[in-house]
Amino acid sequence: MATTASPPLQLTTAFRPLASAAGGGGGGALLAGGSGSGVAAGRGRGRTPQRRVAARSVASDRDVQGPVSPDEGLPSVLNSMDSSAIASNIKHHAEFKPLFSPEHFSPLKAYHATAKSVLDALLINWNATYDYYNKMNVKQAYYLSMEFLQGRALTNAIGNLELTGEYADALKQLGQNLEDVASQEPDAALGNGGLGRLASCFLDSLATLNYPAWGYGLRYKYGLFKQLITKDGQEEIAEDWLEMGYPWEIVRNDVSYPVKFYGKVVEGTDGRKHWIGGENIKAVAHDVPIPGYKTRTTNNLRLWSTTVPAQDFDLGAFNAGDHTKAYEAHLNAEKICHVLYPGDESPEGKVLRLKQQYTLCSASLQDIIARFESRAGDSLNWEDFPSKVAVQMNDTHPTLCIPELMRILIDFKGLSWDEAWSITERTVAYTNHTVLPEALEKWSLDIMQKLLPRHVEIIETIDEELINNIVSKYGTADTELLKKKLKEMRILDNVDLPVSIAQLFVKPKEKKESPTKSKKKLLVKSLETITEVEEKTELEEEEAEVLSETEVEKVESEEVEAEEEDSENDLDSFVKSDPKLPRVVRMANLCVVGGHSVNGVAEIHSEIVKQDVFNSFYEMWPTKFQNKTNGVTPRRWIRFCNPELSTILSKWSGSDDWVLNTDKLAELKKFADNEDLHSEWRAAKRANKIKVVSLIRDKTGYIVSPDAMFDVQVKRIHEYKRQLLNILGIVYRYKKMKEMSAEERGKRFVPRVCIFGGKAFATYIQAKRIVKFITDVAATVNHDSDIGDLLKVVFVPDYNVSVAEALIPASELSQHISTAGMEASGTSNMKFAMNGCILIGTLDGANVEIREEVGEENFFLFGAEAHEIVGLRKERAEGKFVPDPRFEEVKEFVRSGVFGTYNYDELMGSLEGNEGYGRADYFLVGKDFPSYIECQEKVDEAYRDQKVSSPTNAAYFLVMDKDVYPQHSWLIQVQQRSDNS
Repeated sequence: MATTASPPLQLTTAFRPLASAAGGGGGGALLAGGSGSGVAAGRGRGRTPQRRVAARSVASDRDVQGPVSPDEGLPSVLNSMDSSAIASNIKHHAEFKPLFSPEHFSPLKAYHATAKSVLDALLINWNATYDYYNKMNVKQAYYLSMEFLQGRALTNAIGNLELTGEYADALKQLGQNLEDVASQEPDAALGNGGLGRLASCFLDSLATLNYPAWGYGLRYKYGLFKQLITKDGQEEIAEDWLEMGYPWEIVRNDVSYPVKFYGKVVEGTDGRKHWIGGENIKAVAHDVPIPGYKTRTTNNLRLWSTTVPAQDFDLGAFNAGDHTKAYEAHLNAEKICHVLYPGDESPEGKVLRLKQQYTLCSASLQDIIARFESRAGDSLNWEDFPSKVAVQMNDTHPTLCIPELMRILIDFKGLSWDEAWSITERTVAYTNHTVLPEALEKWSLDIMQKLLPRHVEIIETIDEELINNIVSKYGTADTELLKKKLKEMRILDNVDLPVSIAQLFVKPKEKKESPTKSKKKLLVKSLETITEVEEKTELEEEEAEVLSETEVEKVESEEVEAEEEDSENDLDSFVKSDPKLPRVVRMANLCVVGGHSVNGVAEIHSEIVKQDVFNSFYEMWPTKFQNKTNGVTPRRWIRFCNPELSTILSKWSGSDDWVLNTDKLAELKKFADNEDLHSEWRAAKRANKIKVVSLIRDKTGYIVSPDAMFDVQVKRIHEYKRQLLNILGIVYRYKKMKEMSAEERGKRFVPRVCIFGGKAFATYIQAKRIVKFITDVAATVNHDSDIGDLLKVVFVPDYNVSVAEALIPASELSQHISTAGMEASGTSNMKFAMNGCILIGTLDGANVEIREEVGEENFFLFGAEAHEIVGLRKERAEGKFVPDPRFEEVKEFVRSGVFGTYNYDELMGSLEGNEGYGRADYFLVGKDFPSYIECQEKVDEAYRDQKVSSPTNAAYFLVMDKDVYPQHSWLIQVQQRSDNS
């Protein structure tokens, strides 16, 4: 078996002015039983200020003694170059690595050439970092996530390399503008919401802080979808981010691993289990360098694409005219990485999602294990694995890491169950991101049994051992308590309990007379009758004796059968599966059982995880549970996306040290009343708003005033995030305006531009209704000449990182209004706050900690609190809730048809009634509506004052750099460099 990992690329230098890079690296079929192409590379070093860099994979001695820093002798190829040299470098890439026709040097062509130029520097730093990690054999963290919402790479990369000015000058020499060139880059369609953006912020901060860490994900060809807004609401088309090529990735064609589906499990003569037959695909690595800020450390995001070898193309079928059959194997493999979160309402969709999750886990773990074995060399000891590897599962999508690591260790590395379990549990950790039931994944056991038969065997064993642990902890005296814990904690739901455990739940029954005794009595009477017959013969007596013995044996046999039947009937029904209900694997429970750490992502969320979602697990393993409040990177979210504010922060704090140490922003508090600071900040905010005015015009056609308050809610469209509450508040505001004279409304309301953005999943009908409702309200309000600039409503289509980078610096009010207790953390709230934006929200997620940091006076709070929610829903179910008249008024106004002919009965109906699916206002929009509109009145008053929102209110502590995963969960160390600045 191959045990090699991809080594760093070999770099050679020559007397040429320009740089180029190609892919390389070693890999192998770790579990395929074939040979791997492990590669070890030496390194050529040159000192010429201008040189050509070629990246290749070679074999040579790597036994260099002593610690090696990635900075020693390997300056970035561009760090020592001025803008003229960079311009020459860009021109070289445009001419000699052409992706476009030579006639014109268009902004798009300039973008690709510029990206390749930057990649030269990143590759040198990437290789030096990898080489250092290898030689020092450091403990490395691996962050597995189905999403990485990266955003554009160009401005971030040159910013982290401190080359923004040089590249701007270089492009100017070539007749281009950096901002125009950067805008040509499409956002990488590798994620959708906060889950993916959190993962990307992690990678940035880990590299910046010099922690050894990689990310692993899938390379989605078409992303989630590109959102179009039409008269019918949201429409979805495929993302096209890869159509012109992605210049930031290095395809590692020699780093691939086999991934198997279906087949069967057999036991070999060696006693090991073998998973054979089935469908086999190949996962191929694509590397995206992740540079740190003001450091040469460049970590890696490894993305997997899926394919099959050329020989799997059925040439015979193709030539026979059956073209679909000929391409079937390729299609089945490649579609795994076509779409993020494919629809899973059909059986085929469920299978595809499970294939995606297993591909991520299997390919990544094979790669991680190959790297561990390569670094360990002759001193390989599997007990060292947890001291060299930390695997973080970002939500439940990578749960299959647990049975997959067990499978590899047991079936391929020859470890015992106990050895493999100890290693797995100490290696893997789990981040919970939600309390919503639909996000705590449950997979059909039947589907998993067909697709991953060996993993189901392993999961069944883990479940059985968990059951034994539960029985050991809670005992058998209180069977009701034991039943409750088994129902909550088992990994397998609606699956028969093991027979030994099931016997604990036999119902007590009334004592009955033994059927044997009863029948014997009857038999005796029968025999007595026989003896009374006159002049019985001896033969007749013998026949009667034989008859009695036979009859007794028959009765005793019937008694055994009856006892068995009674025993089964007397078992508590919960020990057996219900054939009417699906059998499922509860992935979140498996994560908790199989990992050494479970964390929530905000203080309130972590408490809910401990006290509600996983309370029984918390009772059993309290030390597993931790809080890790999310954070965001201040480089992308202030330094690069808001240069106007960044300049102010550096000026008034005395330096730009805050970019790496945001505690420095505390210096701003002493200037809270400084009018000069406020004046500069207002000018910066207005400049950003003017940019957004252009963006809104370009994307929607609406023209808005930069003098109005910019009120923003941008996030995934979901009922619990309550965009519906926001738009109903706007409708109420609009209705009140229409009832007033122009003079009255001018005195009562401040001008607002209410901006929405976010995607509703294609199959989430109610969320799509909300999008349609927002756009209908916008169409009415924005064309009402009576209202004019006093109120505008905008839905920005296809919200992504790049749109966020424009909207967030321009915002003045940001809405984070989820039903309390339902938002795990939120990270957009942090981005808005650190850009000097005031928040309106509930006590939910990270809102709680932001409010503590910025002060209650700088946070507009409304709504029910998390501890009240259960009681309020119960009150509703009992018919005791009395809606506020203003809430009834606004619903009636919507139904009046003022916003068009669309029938909103289903949407409004979800806010009515006391019970039923899609009814009874589960997310408490009606309950919180009165306090919400009253709080919005306070916002108007404060905006007139213009003193609430300022950069001194930035929530400067909620940054990813301060997260404690590396020290507390992963136990990885900062890698010190000899000459880092």
